[in-house]
Amino acid sequence: MAKIGTGEIIYDMRKKIQDIRLELKRLGDPLPSLPELIDSANLLRLNEYLSKTNHKQTELLSAYEQYSIALEDLLETVFGIQNELKDILKEQSSMITSKSKKSQKIKTKKTKKTKIKK
Repeated sequence: MAKIGTGEIIYDMRKKIQDIRLELKRLGDPLPSLPELIDSANLLRLNEYLSKTNHKQTELLSAYEQYSIALEDLLETVFGIQNELKDILKEQSSMITSKSKKSQKIKTKKTKKTKIKK
């Protein structure tokens, strides 16, 4: 019926997304070029920064993908439960309807018998 631990998985994924976002925020903006360094050194520093941010953004995308899959699984479970509940309600309402019809038949038979006796 329900997948055990789906809520935990979603919580863990959400926490992972928050952590990666925090790491990206900590990286900040690229460092400005320093005039005392040659262009190639500045380019190396920028390349290192871009590599780090690219890696973190890739991690973030992967975490979002896993998070959305977990949410889809959860929704699938919820809709399954909803359909099961709907079926149960239909069955119960049909049982109530059939019981009320039987009780009406019994009442009409009793009233007919009392009328005949009078």
